[in-house]
This record gives sequence, C-alpha cells and structure tokens, in this order.
Amino acid sequence: MKDNLIDLLHAEGCSCVIRKGDEARLFWRRGVIDLFELYENDPAFMRGARLADKVIGKGAAAVVVLGGMTEVYADVISTPALDILRQAGIPVSFGQEVPCIINRRGDGRCPLETACDGLRTPEEMLPVIREFVTTLKARTKNKD
Repeated sequence: MKDNLIDLLHAEGCSCVIRKGDEARLFWRRGVIDLFELYENDPAFMRGARLADKVIGKGAAAVVVLGGMTEVYADVISTPALDILRQAGIPVSFGQEVPCIINRRGDGRCPLETACDGLRTPEEMLPVIREFVTTLKARTKNKD
C-alpha cells in the first residue's frame, strides 16, 4: 500500500481504514459489521477503494469482493479469505496468514467463518453474512 493506510491503521488503533481518492474513513468496531454496513449503505465509496484491516476472515473477504474494492492489507488473514481475494484478482498483502480466524473468546473458530464453510462465492455468502450481522446487532441492542 502506497499511502500509509497501514501506518494510519496502527497509529489510530482502529479496526480498519478505507481510502478512496483523497478520502480516508476509519472504523472501530470489531468483526465484519463496519464493512458490511458500508457495503449496504454506501457501496459507491467501496467501489475502487483500498482497505487496511487488522483481521480479515472469509466473510470480510466476501464483502470486499462484493463491494468492488481494489487492494487489501490485513495484519492477520485466514487462508480461506486469502483464497477468495486472490480468486477475485484483488491484490492482497498481509502480516500473517492463519488457517482460520479465532473467535473473541479464543476457544474456537470465528462464527462467521464457520457459517461460511462450504460456500465458495461471495454471492453465496452474502445472505449468511447479512443474517449474522442482523443477529449480532439484535443481540447488542438487547444488551443496551
């Protein structure tokens, strides 16, 4: 990545940074929710944008492809996510490749990556991701 997106990601301590043209947007929530909401609410910003992210699993990679992003960096990326990005022809660089993303408790696999097992295309994964985000938001809302 040519323009310090990675430096910005680490300096700000955010979960991801997305740049399109002169505009950079910083996101703070963990998981796929920020990427998914951007895809749903501002797809024009995603198309042609570049992403630096702390962790990219299979679900996030699917949203990147569906959103038409053009370059990706991840501190940590799962092998399934890397496969999806490479199949889509999206240049990707990373700090560490892991077999799978570990859940927040550290005692198993990421639930979204698990839910996407057996699904091969981003289009197949989209309904699963949508359901996952909807459930997560409902659960978070009920805690407030």
